Amino acid sequence: MATTETKPVMRALYDDDDVLLDAVKSVRSKGYYVQEVFCPFPVHGLDKAMGLKPSNIAIAAFFYGALGLATAILMTWYMMIEDWPQNIGGKPSFTWWMNMPAFVPVMFELTVFFAAHLMVWTYFAINGLYPGRKAMNDDPRVTDDKFLMEVEYDGDHETLSNLLKETGAIEISQSESKSYDHEIENA
Repeated sequence: MATTETKPVMRALYDDDDVLLDAVKSVRSKGYYVQEVFCPFPVHGLDKAMGLKPSNIAIAAFFYGALGLATAILMTWYMMIEDWPQNIGGKPSFTWWMNMPAFVPVMFELTVFFAAHLMVWTYFAINGLYPGRKAMNDDPRVTDDKFLMEVEYDGDHETLSNLLKETGAIEISQSESKSYDHEIENA
């Protein structure tokens, strides 16, 4: 997320997720840019309503899983065939392929392990989540039961304020905020 210039931001607080979703759609249809929405839980359809592009993180998950599978294959080959072959239950240890069915649980587990753990670290890196980071959210109520929408504007704040009141905002405030570059889909 690259920081750009500072722009005025109108903050609208909502107490219902359905009202918030309708408000985001309404504000975007009027040509305003919804910079951020803070929620206590995921709101289905909010990313589409905000115009955010779909994430390509599933592609990364596939490659992380493939890396885990390759690691499992290499590890089982080296340990059980090359380094210290053992005759277990009369099974020959001539080739990896002959013993592969015994290695399926290891291959499955390392595939899932690599995909899951590397996806967590990828998520942290993409979102800039690290220890000691200053919170982007100034209103602690959104961690409990409220929803906060931040809307950038360049012109008259009265027009935007009236629009936010019409959409059901229970509290409206304005401030200067840093703008963040988001990948926005043209709707």
